[in-house]
Amino acid sequence: MDSYAPGLHILATFTAPVPALRDMAACRAFFEAQITQQQLTAVGSAYHAFAAGGFTAVVALTESHLSIHTWPEHGLATFDVFLSNYRRDNADRAQSLYAATLAFFGASEQSKTEVRR
Repeated sequence: MDSYAPGLHILATFTAPVPALRDMAACRAFFEAQITQQQLTAVGSAYHAFAAGGFTAVVALTESHLSIHTWPEHGLATFDVFLSNYRRDNADRAQSLYAATLAFFGASEQSKTEVRR
């Protein structure tokens, strides 16, 4: 039997200042910088701003994905990142990306689940 561990999936909810939760362009630049810094490979993305000021973003990676959905009217966001271990163990990169996201948004973690697949 193979003992391969597919990867780490982090799912979280956090509160953050309203301006950060409305700034989709800044989030896009941040995600792009993080992808480069963490040596990940983006293969596509979708960003959408809502009339109420929030946004959603999903970035497809060769390693899997990262996503965020913001509700500035509630000071809230949900975030998830899954990085597979196909070529290397990426658990540290997933954790680093999550920590950097909290710092970028000036966020306070409300809940976090780590699923080791």
